[in-house]
Amino acid sequence: MTGFLASDPVRVALVVGAMAAVVSGVVGVFTVVRGQSFAGHAFGDLGTLGGSGAFLLNVNPLWGFVSVGAVVAGAMELVGVQRRRGRDVATGIVLGAALGAAALLLYLDTTRSSTTGAAVTVLFGSIFAVASGSLPVMAGLAGAGVLAVVALYRPLLLSSFHPELASVRGVPVRAVTLGFLVLMGVTVSLTSMVVGTILSPALLVGPAACALRLSRRPGVAMVLAAGIGLVVTWAGIALAYASATWPPSHAGWPVSFFVVALVFLAYLGVEAGAAARG
Repeated sequence: MTGFLASDPVRVALVVGAMAAVVSGVVGVFTVVRGQSFAGHAFGDLGTLGGSGAFLLNVNPLWGFVSVGAVVAGAMELVGVQRRRGRDVATGIVLGAALGAAALLLYLDTTRSSTTGAAVTVLFGSIFAVASGSLPVMAGLAGAGVLAVVALYRPLLLSSFHPELASVRGVPVRAVTLGFLVLMGVTVSLTSMVVGTILSPALLVGPAACALRLSRRPGVAMVLAAGIGLVVTWAGIALAYASATWPPSHAGWPVSFFVVALVFLAYLGVEAGAAARG
């Protein structure tokens, strides 16, 4: 661990991880409350389409993740997400329609040059390779995500638990739903930079699920989820840095593995505590 904080890539990784963890915790609570964890998983899978497309065009993968997240959110709303059953059907239709395109783009990435590492970077993340120039954009997206949840807190809360009552009270439920889907897409885009597209839903859903077991108040749960996400992300970065000398390859283990493993352990711990309390 010598020189951990002296390393520029590590410092950038810690900042990127913190931003992704905080916005994931805040957005993740409403993702779980609204029963849209499957949609979060779909955004992660479909982020592969944006990331691989960005590599093919030789642009920052973040822009690919974000653009596809916004487009997919709109497609889900267009297909129909007014009821939970409709959300699942719409998510499945969009997911199935786009994964084939993602596979094609990844194939083109890997066959164009065997040294791009596009598949590994997109699927499993490469937080130590994030350019410091991406920080202002990521900070803007993360800050906008948190502010959006704060601004929409009451409509989101009412439409999450009582959509019919929200509609009667004049809340534009469909617009709120679309806005939240776009927000989820952007959030998963940020987490994809940390743990890759395959595992990004774990950082969105896991800390939020833990927090909601600790507190039933959404506001408190968001703070707890952000804190849990921050701890597991920073711990995952530290463990990945320390693993540079670990067997079998002595080349380091991926950050994504440690982050997801710690999220899983945190959830088991919370569940065990809840069971002990009866």
